Amino acid sequence: MSRKAITLTLSCMLLAGAAQAQKKRVAVMDFDYATVQTYVQQIFGSNQDVGKGIVDLLVDKLVADGTYSVIERKALDKILAEQNFSNSDRADSSTAAKIGKVLGVDAIITGSITQFGRDDKSTSIGGVKKSKATAVVAVTARIINTSTAEILASATGKGESERSGTGLLGAGGSSAGLGGGGLDMRSSNFGATILGEATNKAVADLASQLEAKAGNMPVTVIQVDGLVADVSPDGTVIINVGAKGGVHKGDKLDVRRKVREVKDPATGKVLRRIEDSVGSLTITDVDADSSVGKFSGSGAAKVGDTVSTPK
Repeated sequence: MSRKAITLTLSCMLLAGAAQAQKKRVAVMDFDYATVQTYVQQIFGSNQDVGKGIVDLLVDKLVADGTYSVIERKALDKILAEQNFSNSDRADSSTAAKIGKVLGVDAIITGSITQFGRDDKSTSIGGVKKSKATAVVAVTARIINTSTAEILASATGKGESERSGTGLLGAGGSSAGLGGGGLDMRSSNFGATILGEATNKAVADLASQLEAKAGNMPVTVIQVDGLVADVSPDGTVIINVGAKGGVHKGDKLDVRRKVREVKDPATGKVLRRIEDSVGSLTITDVDADSSVGKFSGSGAAKVGDTVSTPK
């Protein structure tokens, strides 16, 4: 390989790394569907959380595209339970910003479903009236700054699908067995219906717009500072800082140990703390106020060691 080709390859690798480093972290709240709840009950025969179902589809699209780093649902649900936030809070900007701060994300995406159902059309050809079943789904979303609760961007996605001689859930889907929260909007069975097709088109439209607006978001840089609170013989370490302090699952933190303090001889004020590197901690689990990680290093971590973002 020529020197020019090597230089080009290295440049591409550096650019790819820079792009990865700038990826914005977001969490997506279940969308509000109060506006269409009556239609949902009529379609499925019972109330189904289509707001959660549409967000499942949206998260899949955003993760596949790679523009955003999306917080997994399990982590979001855990924080919602710990902070006692209800589904009724999911469309409120200030509440969403608070949740985002706890999660340590750059922004929260909230939204609502404004259309979900049928818009049948009939035409007359040669005096013969023909009907088509038409499904229409429309969703709106907002990107909310977790620091200020400011709405950074908004987007609207819409999808339609129509066929002759079928209902919203015909030719591939059925409302049978969907009671008790049984609706899976990611299933191929639902996706094959005209309602499923319209839903997927609306979500794809929305995801494309949200991805295009990633540049509107600031990147939140959080410096993690904490202490080792517990050490197990197998190298598992618990630290006294969690999601509230900006720790995320998968983070790699420095573990250091204080050697001595340098004090001002006149005032006694600590001027510097001299520390030695002990090793690193890879975070495997996070709650609001603590985190668990796997330690690696030449020695062993001790209670009281400092833990921080690599400098």
